[in-house]
Amino acid sequence: MGIAKRACKDPHYKFGNLYGCLNEEFLRECFRYLKRDKAPGIDEVSLEEYEKDLEANIKDLVQRLKEKRYRPPYIKRVYIS
Repeated sequence: MGIAKRACKDPHYKFGNLYGCLNEEFLRECFRYLKRDKAPGIDEVSLEEYEKDLEANIKDLVQRLKEKRYRPPYIKRVYIS
């Protein structure tokens, strides 16, 4: 919440290293706010599938973030006519 408040207060503020904010507790809380009725992401991993081994998945994600090995998948763009 501190990041969001700072961004709202000063839209031109340049944030430094945000990796320190992305810890296991924070990511666990973010997971609780995900909408359960949405489709899987570009990686095709459903919420239920990720949740099966949530603790290990979060630990792995935090480790990859700390080591700067995390690369988000490309965005899948779909045009609707």
